[in-house]
Amino acid sequence: MEDRPLAELFEPATRERWRQAVEAALKGADFEKRLVSKTADGLRIEPLYEPAASVAQPVRAPGPWRLAQRIDHPDAEKAGAQALADLEGGADALVLVGRDAPAARGFGLDLSAVDTLDAALKGVMLPLIALRLDAGSAGFETAALLKQLVERRGDDPAALDLDLGLDPLGAYAATGRLEQGWEARLSETVTAFAGYRGRVALADARPYHEAGASEVQELAAVLATAVAYLRALEAGGHDLERARDAIAVLLVADADEFLTIAKFRAIRRLWARVEQACGLESKPLRVLAETAWRMMTRRDPFVNILRTAMASASAGLGGADSVTALPYTQALGLPDAFARRVVRNSQIVLIEESNLAKVSDPAAGAGGFEALTAELTEKAWSAFQEIEREGGIAKSLESRALADRIAAVAQARAKAVATRKEPLTGASEFPFLAEKPVAVLDVAPSQAARSDAGLPSRRLAEPYEALRDASDAILERTGKRPTVFLANLGPVAVHNARSTFAANAFAAGGIEAIGNDGFTDTQALIEAFKASGARLACLCSSDAVYQSEAVPAAEALKAAGAGRIYLAGKPAEAESVRQAGVHGFLFAGCDLLGLLREAAEQAQG
Repeated sequence: MEDRPLAELFEPATRERWRQAVEAALKGADFEKRLVSKTADGLRIEPLYEPAASVAQPVRAPGPWRLAQRIDHPDAEKAGAQALADLEGGADALVLVGRDAPAARGFGLDLSAVDTLDAALKGVMLPLIALRLDAGSAGFETAALLKQLVERRGDDPAALDLDLGLDPLGAYAATGRLEQGWEARLSETVTAFAGYRGRVALADARPYHEAGASEVQELAAVLATAVAYLRALEAGGHDLERARDAIAVLLVADADEFLTIAKFRAIRRLWARVEQACGLESKPLRVLAETAWRMMTRRDPFVNILRTAMASASAGLGGADSVTALPYTQALGLPDAFARRVVRNSQIVLIEESNLAKVSDPAAGAGGFEALTAELTEKAWSAFQEIEREGGIAKSLESRALADRIAAVAQARAKAVATRKEPLTGASEFPFLAEKPVAVLDVAPSQAARSDAGLPSRRLAEPYEALRDASDAILERTGKRPTVFLANLGPVAVHNARSTFAANAFAAGGIEAIGNDGFTDTQALIEAFKASGARLACLCSSDAVYQSEAVPAAEALKAAGAGRIYLAGKPAEAESVRQAGVHGFLFAGCDLLGLLREAAEQAQG
């Protein structure tokens, strides 16, 4: 072979050559529909980006992010045992969750006495860890008790790494109740904790994210909240630098690694703009992360391990100072030691074995991440300015203006979940009706701290889980789930793709499919349907078979007493099969949730 550089032996790769190859592979299909996606905020995500120019990006302090574990057992002594087990197992930060916090979800500690705090932190050497309080509406009282505990133990305040987590505006968003005089109390608390290391106020994104907010809306709400605290502290007599140093933010990390990384990078750029506007020299913003509640599922909860691991990695790569990951059984009850260990070990692997924290801002220079970060920053700044024009975050919440904007995004996301454009593994995709229950601690939840007056808190999988729960109740009561008879037309090779698709789709609603190898004789089909005892039937075959056999099969099933007849697919001649008795069509992109609700009602008679 001729001894020439590789660059001379091969034609150089260019965007034009790549686009030609893509067009050939698409064979006339629409490039935009197939390869370009959009976020909830309408941001384009391209299939290919050019290398980005180097952009100065504010980052966290050098070193790995903190691995934080929630301490939320209602029994203080057991909570203390949890804390020690977590720290001995590799965590280096704790989140003490009070029962008044919306994030407690019916659990959490009664943090109304210093002795309870002392018991929950028994044996914990506070100077060696980071501690965050998550006390909700009891935040100011809990912070005062923590100060008493520090004085009782004789710890050096300057050696502590504390986040008091005071977020009266976040509590207002979650509960609809705004504490009167919070500005003065916040200022007084900053004064009381002079000499302590850490942050007093927390601009928390969780109420907005759980209500369905987009990335831009989440960033804007957090930024508006942080600015409101900055103003309150300045009005309380604190100089801007001290006020700035008293504030931290908490963003939500979900399983979308690209948007999560870009979102965490964007908040630092946004805060740097605020600092610049205030005439302050930029300092690293304290950015905390917690994995998303809304992505957690009660069905096939082991998938939550993957979701939280991806979210934790993305938050860490995006520059979070501390990451709290929810155990995979969090949506089912109070997680046991095994679930806590799994979520802890996931982060240990990311930090210690995968070395994800070794590089500062690993997304720097990557075209996709830089583009998303820049777009999120600009759109979030505009959304923040909109909140400011409405009078600030408190006024925007009071008028429901922000809530209405979030609700519109949540409604669009709910539609995406219903149509499986946003699939949920184990819930809407690949459900397993025979799954075994997982263990949680035998602790009953109390009334959650949220209120109907505040923003709603929803998990995406809840509508499907409700159908599955109803199916389980029927199974327990009658010994049999709701069923659908798969009216498979033709041999297995012809109907298998759609019969498998249909079986999985119905299982997402707790409806068990009765399968078979297929029928070529209508009488045999009807006899099998009658023998199945099902009230529902679903025709499954190829488009070619449907043209000749779907109408007579539907008419026969209707005459045999089928309460609802569905067809797997989207035939060109839909009207003829509708007239023959087909009520609905099951295909990729259909309103599966609506179909399943109707089918479940009919299956029960």
